[in-house]
Formats: sequence, structure tokens, C-alpha cells
Amino acid sequence: MEYILIFISAIFVNNIILSQFLGICPFLGVSQKVSTSLGMSAAVAFVMTLATIVTYLIQHFVLNPLGLQYLQTIAFILVIAALVQMVEIILKKVSPPLYQALGIFLPLITTNCAVLGVAILVIQKDFSLLQSIVYAFSTAIGFGLALVVFAGIREQMALTKIPKGMQGTAIVLVTAGLLSLAFMGFSGVDSGLRQLFGLAG
Repeated sequence: MEYILIFISAIFVNNIILSQFLGICPFLGVSQKVSTSLGMSAAVAFVMTLATIVTYLIQHFVLNPLGLQYLQTIAFILVIAALVQMVEIILKKVSPPLYQALGIFLPLITTNCAVLGVAILVIQKDFSLLQSIVYAFSTAIGFGLALVVFAGIREQMALTKIPKGMQGTAIVLVTAGLLSLAFMGFSGVDSGLRQLFGLAG
């Protein structure tokens, strides 16, 4: 049940973009088309889950035993950058079609603070490895959901007449704010489920 709560909470209640405001750059920059958003979402899901596993192991088997916790952020950034490069090289050789689909978005993930944010959050929340994997994958789904919904809205807005003063960045930011408010409606769902099933937290 705990894993289901982590899953629901990461997607809806504590959405990485709309509640925690991480990963705003791709959210605003790669959301012109639904197809592009789906590609970015798939790349983020893959890298975020893999990066969380590797950074978790580094934290618990390298940084903590050696008393180097203060190097966490730098170590995690280097690990994520190296992972993205490694994944890009492997995909290019092993699966060219998949590389063509994700290759455009992979370099962008290096600068996506959502990936680093999740890697640090699982350590702060003191999750186990399995909980960390579930949280990372769920967060990636939440990221993808927000991105695809926002892209769909932007595609629809392109077909409507918008007042001159609201065109461009203004209407995009207002729409993002309204979408964030919509997701705030899910707040309290996880605590309600915890009470329902008698779980602590």
C-alpha cells in the first residue's frame, strides 16, 4: 500500500513541475507539441529512474561511509551528466531508431533540475532503494502528464484568438498557473488514503 501512496502522491499531489516547480525549463520550452512532449517524457522517465538508482547507491555506499555527504550535489550532477552521455552513446550503437526518437531530448535532460531534484529528494525522505525507484518512476510519469496536458492546451490555444496583450509568453504563464491550481485540488488525497488504510506518515 505504501508504494501505491508514493505513486499517487508523486503524480498528482506533489507533482514535480506543478507543485514543486522543478523542471520548469522543459515544461515551458518543449511543450509546443504533444508529440515532442511525449518524446521528452519518455527520455526523462528513463534517465530519472536510472539516475536515482545510481545516485542512491553512490550516496549509501560511497559518500556516507567516507563521510563525504557535503559532496552530494556535485557528485550527483556529475553522475547524471555522465549517465546521459553514456545512455546516448549506447542507444546510438544498440538501437538507432530509439536514439532518433530520444536523441534530441537526451542532452536537454542534463540541465533538467527535476532529475537532480528527485535524486536528492529520495535521500532526504530516507527512502529504501525500491521506494526510491517507485518514487522516481512515478515522478517521471507526473512530469510527463503535466507536460503532455500543457502541450495539448497550447496546441488548442494556437487555434484560438487571444487578445494582443496576452499573446506569447503571457498566456503561456497564465495557463501554467491555472494548471498548477487545478493540480492543487489533489492536495490532501495522500493523507486521506493514509488515514483510510491506517498507515503512518
